[in-house]
Amino acid sequence: MPATLFTIDLAWWLTAVELPALAGLFWLQQRQREDFTRLMENANRDSRTAIHAIRAALADYKLEVAQTYASLGLLKDVETRLTEHLLRIENKLDQASLQQYGSQQYGIRP
Repeated sequence: MPATLFTIDLAWWLTAVELPALAGLFWLQQRQREDFTRLMENANRDSRTAIHAIRAALADYKLEVAQTYASLGLLKDVETRLTEHLLRIENKLDQASLQQYGSQQYGIRP
């Protein structure tokens, strides 16, 4: 009789406690999976929206830079003019230095 009582108790335990607990855990896992999937879809949508906004802002910034700042050709022209002017100044300083030190070397006063 104790064996049948134990089997009845085991059957009752499985039916009354274990199966509902396992069903609850299964439902909880399914719900968690659905919530995670929904969360990932929302995050994906939000990231796509943010990327689109960043790309639009970058395109606007590129347009502003192209319209506002100097072009490469203009910069090269200014660099060439400055270099030529600095070379002329350097030549004048060289000539002045040569005249001053050259005349002192030979005893000639300016």
